[in-house]
Amino acid sequence: MISDRARQLFQDELRHLFTINKSRRPWHMPIIAALTISFPVFVGAYFGALPSGIKASLGAMVILNTPLLGRLGDRIVTLMAWGFAMSFCFALGLVAQQLPVLRLPVFAILSFGVVLFGRYYQQAPPAGLFILMAAAIALFIPVPLEHLFVATGMVMLGSGFAIFIGLLYSLFLVASRPVLPKPELGYVPDTISESLMITLFVIMALSLALLLNMSNPYWAAVSCFIILQGIHLRSMWIKQFHRLLGTSIGMVLSGWLLSLGLGTWGVAAMILAMMLCIESMIDRHYAIAVIFITPLTIFIAEFGSGLPVSAAHSQAIINARLLDTVLGCAVGFAGGWVIHSTKLQAPFQKIEAYLLAKFS
Repeated sequence: MISDRARQLFQDELRHLFTINKSRRPWHMPIIAALTISFPVFVGAYFGALPSGIKASLGAMVILNTPLLGRLGDRIVTLMAWGFAMSFCFALGLVAQQLPVLRLPVFAILSFGVVLFGRYYQQAPPAGLFILMAAAIALFIPVPLEHLFVATGMVMLGSGFAIFIGLLYSLFLVASRPVLPKPELGYVPDTISESLMITLFVIMALSLALLLNMSNPYWAAVSCFIILQGIHLRSMWIKQFHRLLGTSIGMVLSGWLLSLGLGTWGVAAMILAMMLCIESMIDRHYAIAVIFITPLTIFIAEFGSGLPVSAAHSQAIINARLLDTVLGCAVGFAGGWVIHSTKLQAPFQKIEAYLLAKFS
């Protein structure tokens, strides 16, 4: 009996691993997203300011939040809201970086707000993922206080560019496809309690990474958040397995790409290629997408800092990324058990009931 169940579980895992799903997005969405996100990098390469271009491309990632449902006005308002959240969270992260004691409380507040906003407005993945990632990166990347406004301005420019492209793309979608109404908004039970639990475990992942003195602790928090986006424990396990497998293969790819000694234009072209691969596969096969997400994030960390890229430093980042991912996935999966446990949910539901009674 046990051997039969183990065999069935193994076969199910293999089926998930080798199944390429059908994309639910328009075929041109990955192309638009990749061009929008990589364009600031090419501009930065042209002007000899690659780090600034990469910061702007981080802001341009709000193009991934372009809604595919609803009226044109609703789509643009949603995109503008995420653009504002991106710039605000990045700026607040840079401010908190100057006082390390503020890192955890500020990130906790931002995480709760991003999760709550995404869940209330029923945002599909990536929802607040890249906004949270921007805030986490801003907490740790070396940006002097006098460069705070410049760095934030780059992110704002990237977000503004993405909103403009999102407007043009939404006009095209509205003109070429039937306009489907977006879901009716309303408070869904457990929104506050689940947002609190997700925030708790994301902060726990970041705290453990800081306690272990990891070089890139924010990736542990981001990995934890990604895992907790799963709806069921089964989907969380599949996403965790795919993320670990994809990261392992992506590390090998990262090492090879960094060994090529790419110039400024080569880095820009590689970011475009990786974004195209990621957006083409993200809803088809998560593990394949993560293979390219890993070198993309390493390129952002390496070439976005403005520091010289060395082989030894690159290898250290690659190794740290794997450890951060393992830690984040472990904490995220533990958080999944709590979120789906009726008994463990009870204290958070009491907090939610109190808040609703107090402010309704």
